[in-house]
Amino acid sequence: MEHAGLNASSVLAFALPLGLAVTALASAFALGKAVAAAMDATARQPEASTKILVNMMAGCALIEALTLYALVFGFSLMGKI
Repeated sequence: MEHAGLNASSVLAFALPLGLAVTALASAFALGKAVAAAMDATARQPEASTKILVNMMAGCALIEALTLYALVFGFSLMGKI
């Protein structure tokens, strides 16, 4: 008879979706804050809007890359379940 306690598969089954949800939530907040700060900066200095946009897009790309890395990591660990 198998023990009904926690094993690695059951821990991964709960932790992977939770970790991906936390990553997606943090990414959404970070993107929102980045865009809001860029819009505020553009409102203060409209002549620098091109530089602000380029920097915002670079930051947003890095935030999205982190989220995609977490997704790929989660999918790779799903093979362990």
